[in-house]
Amino acid sequence: MDPRLLDILVCPVTKGRLEYDRQRQELISRAAGLAYPIRDGIAVLLESEARRLDEAESSTRSG
Repeated sequence: MDPRLLDILVCPVTKGRLEYDRQRQELISRAAGLAYPIRDGIAVLLESEARRLDEAESSTRSG
């Protein structure tokens, strides 16, 4: 994931910052409690495609 994209992309639900989880290939919105998948190098920023974060994931930072 190009770091410059993280400066541009925002969560479609909260319009807030996204964090890149390299291991899971997801963009994390802690404010919304959602993880958006990255498929074939493309971020799928649809709430219907997002995975809900559990409580532990919502409170920790990834990188």
